[in-house]
Order: sequence, then C-alpha cells, then structure tokens
Amino acid sequence: MFKFKIVFSLCFLLVIPGFVYSQTAIRIENLLASDALSYGELAQFVLEAAEVGTMSPDAAFQFASEQNWLPRNVSAGDAARLNGFSLLIMQAFQMNGGIFYSLFQNSHYAYRELVHRNIIVGRSDPRMFVSGDTLLYVVNRVLAFQESNLL
Repeated sequence: MFKFKIVFSLCFLLVIPGFVYSQTAIRIENLLASDALSYGELAQFVLEAAEVGTMSPDAAFQFASEQNWLPRNVSAGDAARLNGFSLLIMQAFQMNGGIFYSLFQNSHYAYRELVHRNIIVGRSDPRMFVSGDTLLYVVNRVLAFQESNLL
C-alpha cells in the first residue's frame, strides 16, 4: 500500500506541469483569436507581464484604474483602443517618455512615445482596437526594449 501511494504521488507530480503549460497555451490561443480585447483582459495580461501581479480581469482593471494607468472614461468591458493600451504599457512597465509625455502623461503622448521607440510599428491609429496578436507583439517588443536597455 505504501509503494502504491509513492508511485501515485510521483505520477501526480509529473502530470501537473503538463496541465499548467496547456492552460497557458490555451490562454495564448484565446488571445490570438480575439480581434478586440476588453480593457479588463488587457490589464490582466499587461500587469502579469510587468510582474505587478496575477489578478482576474476585473481586479486588474480596478487596480490599473486606481493607479491612473488607463483613460478615465473606460470600463472593464469596453473594447480597448491602442492609445489606452499605450498608456497602460508606459505606466505598468515604468517607462520614461519624452517631454510631452513627462508633462501630461496621457494616452495620446504614450502612443506617440511607443511609435517613436518603434515598439508600435506599421500602419496604426491610436483609436484602433487592440487585437490579441497586437497585444502579444507590443508586450514582446517592450520586454525586448527593456532588456536591451539593461545591458
């Protein structure tokens, strides 16, 4: 009986990491399939990437709103726009900006700062909705930018 418990425990511990990775893969696939993310989903992913914490979409949105990291007149279920996403990125990753962003710290200048740094590339409009692939691309570029500035 004792050997059975040991074998069962070992098998159980070996199987758990597979479930964790599959949950992450499913979450990434769901993000990539989305054409327009909500501010709640956006806040959840960005805050996790910036290592602020792991929260539900509503809690992440609430936290980001309290910190003034999002535009004032949005709710968690609203479709996220690129300029609001830019403000969240700049604030969550504690990125410094140019003179206008430093003075006003609003979504317009955050968007312009990310375009200037070539983090947001290609044809884009600050009023565009943020898709899952845009989210992953921009967060990846921000992480690479921060890593290259640390070296």
